[in-house]
Amino acid sequence: MKLSHTFLFVHDQDAALKFYRDVVGLEVRTDESVEDYRWLTVGPADQPDIEIGLQRIGPPLPPTDFEALNALLAKGSLNALIFELDDIDAKFEQLRAAGAEVMQEPIDQFYGVRDCAFRDPSGNMIRFSTPRSVQQ
Repeated sequence: MKLSHTFLFVHDQDAALKFYRDVVGLEVRTDESVEDYRWLTVGPADQPDIEIGLQRIGPPLPPTDFEALNALLAKGSLNALIFELDDIDAKFEQLRAAGAEVMQEPIDQFYGVRDCAFRDPSGNMIRFSTPRSVQQ
């Protein structure tokens, strides 16, 4: 068994695509529309089997959940992504220079990583992490 897909709710799929493709550096895996539904996925170049769905709040979810999910997304209270890479400080500077909202500057964590955090255009937290053993 292996993970193939995971999903993030986003307010605006075009803004999310621009952020994850152009700022974070992920590849577009799928961008197809059927009527009012857009199947949009991205993923890291080094992991071609992983797709991150950038899902708008709407169908096929129950309409009774739309308001609650939009409120949670607006507060940044939903899912997060964590990417591991070798040069956390360079990635931090690249995202900050691109205008991404900084949540946490790079810091050495007690649990063995150096990491930083940003918010995507919808408010989701996205973290970048480097094991401190790689960095030293």
